[in-house]
Amino acid sequence: MPIRTAVPPRVLTVAGSDSGGGAGIQADLKTMLALGVHGMSVLTAVTAQNSLGVQGAWELPVDAVRAQYRSVVDDIGVQAVKTGMLASAALVETVAELLAGTDAPVVVDPVGVSKHGDALLAAEALDSVRTKLLPVATVATPNLDEVAQLTGVQVADEDDMRRAAEEILAFGPRWALIKGGHLPGDAVDLLTDGSAEHWLRAPRYDNRHTHGTGCTLASAIASGLALGQDVPTAVEGAKAYVTGAIRAGFALGGGIGPVDHGWRTRPAE
Repeated sequence: MPIRTAVPPRVLTVAGSDSGGGAGIQADLKTMLALGVHGMSVLTAVTAQNSLGVQGAWELPVDAVRAQYRSVVDDIGVQAVKTGMLASAALVETVAELLAGTDAPVVVDPVGVSKHGDALLAAEALDSVRTKLLPVATVATPNLDEVAQLTGVQVADEDDMRRAAEEILAFGPRWALIKGGHLPGDAVDLLTDGSAEHWLRAPRYDNRHTHGTGCTLASAIASGLALGQDVPTAVEGAKAYVTGAIRAGFALGGGIGPVDHGWRTRPAE
């Protein structure tokens, strides 16, 4: 077997840990490996988490987050960054400042609540997300609950998704990806930069094991950007990858299981 000598593109996730392995930095790193990039991490919080929910969460000090980021970026460098759980206003503002000084595309997943409805972002941090974090994003990827938190828009149909995208873009990201997975019917997302619209549709699978979909999608987009793809191409590829991972999601524990990040390499049953 030939020895690889080329260095793969490097992608950094700035997010919390999911001890159950389905979401957070664990999902991010699995996604990055599956898509052919080198994943690195800045840990922002530790959670006690399983298939039933989040039993506890502890954010890291600002200095620890900043030190991790500088350690990786200053020595190894990055071709893309993805953010997830940032927990507090102080962490949001610190990470936004670091991202503003980094020459790489940024995918912001404005994580507000877990799949089980557990809060992962302090309410007082929402304004920092709007005014500090979203302005440095290349792509922002809110789901419908996060859209409502950030903009007050309640999305019930595709016209509402357009209105939500306008509101998100007003905060400053170059692209908004409004994830409509909570709507009935096919899983439809809207990607727009305010002029071009890209509607991404996929079949909805009868599988409740969907823990980690948001983290996985954002990490897949960041991986595509690091590989040199433009935003629409990266998002389209990420959507296809996540759709396959949802289809292959499996039961784990007594609650909501994870998507299967390795679905493309699993032997056929």
